[in-house]
Parts: sequence; structure tokens; C-alpha cells
Amino acid sequence: MEFKDLEIFQTVAQKGTITDAAKELNYVQSNITSRIQKLEAELDTPLFNRHSRGMTLTPEGKKLLVYSEKILSLTNEMKKVVQSKTEPAGKLEIGTVETVIKLPMILSSYNKKYKNVDLSLLTGVTEKLQNDVLHNRLDGAFVTEIDQHPELCSHDVFQEELVLLSDNTKTTIDQLLNEPVLCFSEGCGYRARLARWYKDQNIVPKKVMEFGTLETILGSVVMGLGITFVPKSAIGHLLEKGLVHCHYLPEKYSKINTVFIRRKDTYLTSTVEKFIETFEEIDGGSAYPLTNF
Repeated sequence: MEFKDLEIFQTVAQKGTITDAAKELNYVQSNITSRIQKLEAELDTPLFNRHSRGMTLTPEGKKLLVYSEKILSLTNEMKKVVQSKTEPAGKLEIGTVETVIKLPMILSSYNKKYKNVDLSLLTGVTEKLQNDVLHNRLDGAFVTEIDQHPELCSHDVFQEELVLLSDNTKTTIDQLLNEPVLCFSEGCGYRARLARWYKDQNIVPKKVMEFGTLETILGSVVMGLGITFVPKSAIGHLLEKGLVHCHYLPEKYSKINTVFIRRKDTYLTSTVEKFIETFEEIDGGSAYPLTNF
């Protein structure tokens, strides 16, 4: 069994089709198919159920996926430990929620200092990013505060104030109760806070509309499509122009921490260590376990 076979198996499991896995790995489809068949023959068990919509893992495939993630993670960590140098270098894969306002400053400062690092950035909602860090698909991620997870530690970045945002024709909370809620997909920390407020008020939103980008959400609010719940720091330009109106909720709903999470058990390379130092210098953050939330 080769590491490459496990990588191919893991990619097919994640993508769900041979076609998508081939695109991701830049392989021809026949090569993907033959490597999967070889792995199934070596293990003497089918790993996938084949159907018209793609491929899903068998019970045995699900077991192998757990071990393959551990094996490939340890292999990657081993390379980092052996190749680790004082000067950061190599790949650094970071995730972030879309509303980290100081992120351009952090990235610019880091890139100017460490030019040998190949930095890539993935945006998403908190729940998805946490899962990617847990499964070693990301070296770390900026997320909103989340429930504790024993395999993660976090570094404080800053605290945000969330506000209910409407167009400038609505000036009271009561005017918002029947408005559609514009938000990111499930797993977003801001959406979860707003949902908690609605629940505590015994209110059910009339309509929830999901969007992929903050820019689209804010533009739709300005046009009167609905309301949203976002950091006040992200809407300064709209407030200055008088295009929106802020509505304030109690602190238990509106105050939220942004943190940088990483796995506790992975080797802290100089590449990641210097990245943490960079945003701590900018924001004066400190490290603490997620259990402190």
C-alpha cells in the first residue's frame, strides 16, 4: 500500500466522483480508477458503492478513511519536522471567516517578512473551517468563537460587536421582525447568535435567505431585501453614506470573539509559529484553550 493510493482514496471519498477527484489531483480518470481498484484488491474488500450519482463509502471504506487521514497527517507532519528550519518556508494553508477586517494587514505583514512561504487562504463558515482544521486540511483558521473541542487550541485575535442591520427606512426593532434574514450557510457563528436571539424572543423568522459573500449580503440589505447580523466593523462605509441603520441587541448576543484555531497535537512549525506571532503583534492576542470559552 502506497501513500499515494491513500491520498487518491481520500480525495475520491471527499469529492464523491472519479471525475472530480481527477480534476483535484490533476490525474487522468483511468489512473484514479485503477489505483482505487488496486487498493480494494489489496485489502480484499470493496471501499466504495458505485451508483449513477457517483461513489459513496462502504462501511469498510469509512473505517479506512479514518486511518488514512491519520496516516497522511502523520506523514505530512513528519516531513515538516524533518524539514523544519528557523526561517519559515513551504506551504501554509489558512482558513478564515469572511469578516476578519484586519486580515489584509496580517497577510501583508507576514508575506513581507517571510517571502519563502507559499500562503493560501480558504474562506468559509466557522463550522466548516473547524472541521477542516480537525482533519488536517488546514494548518489553522480564523473563526468566530465556537463550542469547545478537546483536540483544538486557540489564540485570541479580537472581540467584535455584532449589529442587526437594515436599510435606512427601518429605525426600530419591531419593524424588523417580519423581514427576511440574509445570512451565510449553516455553521456561521453570526447566524447562530441571531438564531439564539430569535428563539429567546419566541420569534420564528418568516424567511431565511443564504448567500455566499458578505458583499452580496450587505448590498441586498441596502436594497431593502432583508436584514442581517454582522460585525459593526464591517459596515463603516455604509454607515458613513447613510445607506443602512444599526439596531443593537443585548451583549450576550452581540459580543463575539474571533480566534485562530489549530490542532493541539500537531508539530508547531516555524511557519505557523511566525504566523501566530504576526497577528499577535498586530492585535495583542494571547493563546488559551477552547475550554475557556
